Amino acid sequence: MKKILFLCITLLIFNACKKEEGCTDPSASNYDSQAVEDNGTCIYSLSGCTDNLAINYDSNANNDDGSCFYGEISSIINYSVVDGLLSDFIECIDVDINDNIWIGSSLGLQMYNGFEFVNYTSLDGLADNNIKVISSSNNGNIWVGTDFGISQFDGLNWITYDITNGLISNQVKSIDFDEDGTVWVGTNSGVSFYNGTSWDSYSDANSDLHWSGVNATDFSSNGDKWFASPLGGITHFDGSNFINYDDSDGLISKYSTDLLIDDQNNKWIGTASGISVLSATNVNVINYTKMYLLPPPDTLNPVVDLEIDNWGRIWVGIYVGYLSEGGVAYWNGDAWLDLDIQDGLAGSNIKDLSIDSNNNIWIATTSGISKVITQ
Repeated sequence: MKKILFLCITLLIFNACKKEEGCTDPSASNYDSQAVEDNGTCIYSLSGCTDNLAINYDSNANNDDGSCFYGEISSIINYSVVDGLLSDFIECIDVDINDNIWIGSSLGLQMYNGFEFVNYTSLDGLADNNIKVISSSNNGNIWVGTDFGISQFDGLNWITYDITNGLISNQVKSIDFDEDGTVWVGTNSGVSFYNGTSWDSYSDANSDLHWSGVNATDFSSNGDKWFASPLGGITHFDGSNFINYDDSDGLISKYSTDLLIDDQNNKWIGTASGISVLSATNVNVINYTKMYLLPPPDTLNPVVDLEIDNWGRIWVGIYVGYLSEGGVAYWNGDAWLDLDIQDGLAGSNIKDLSIDSNNNIWIATTSGISKVITQ
């Protein structure tokens, strides 16, 4: 009997001395006011979008704050000569750092600020009125490529560069900028680059670039250069060596039309047959041929242009010349969705794409311009 009494007293003393464990942080959702010893179980409410179908899904959030958005297309606005375009046949389009829209046609260059169109021609200093490519730099300068060289506009003055003062060829195919602000100009003979002081060039004469030239340049996060060639796939330049990738490496086609590198260093390669995605390790390739659905038996999607929006979605312009069929498709991370004239686009012959700071998509066609408004 004495042993039983002793055990009971011992248990009472132990329970009285034992500290209540739990979450002791008042800011936690499971705060326990009775706990005197924290046991690491505190749970904190993190507000955000908890719907994994939303573009801004936050995997860490446990409290949905109603901020989810899906990047849905709300409307399409079309522009034509009636609205102020010099021509409905638009060759190229680009958006500058102030969201001004720059438009190129065979009749010259236009800038649209949302209210009015401002026109520029060779009389103002352009190398030629037939504009092939437009690209705006981070400092606000506008670079305009033609078959007679490239013109730079700083808002006041024009400067033209051609084979007499820097370019390897006058036939400009692409204009891109690296992190240092160096402009890379793809031509039918190779690529020329300008650091603000002097020009230099790579071609098949002094490197392993393909002889068909360069029609797109992009840059991986480590600063390496990647070039797309019309007949030769893509080429990786690490500063010392040129490494080529084509259909023998898994690309869907060696006829490259555009090149885009995403934030994960995946290389999205537009080709005459669809898109090839070369992984960040440059080992694995995924091919897409049906971004935009065509009537059977046609399936291949010739790529005109590639762009990426602020949400990481890949946009692609597609046009099949022999069918006179085309449209725009975008990859939402799971599937391809498309738009064409039946959805309200100005035309089927897609020439170029550009995206403004609000993720609106500006589409150049041979029938005018479409602005696809997303929300």
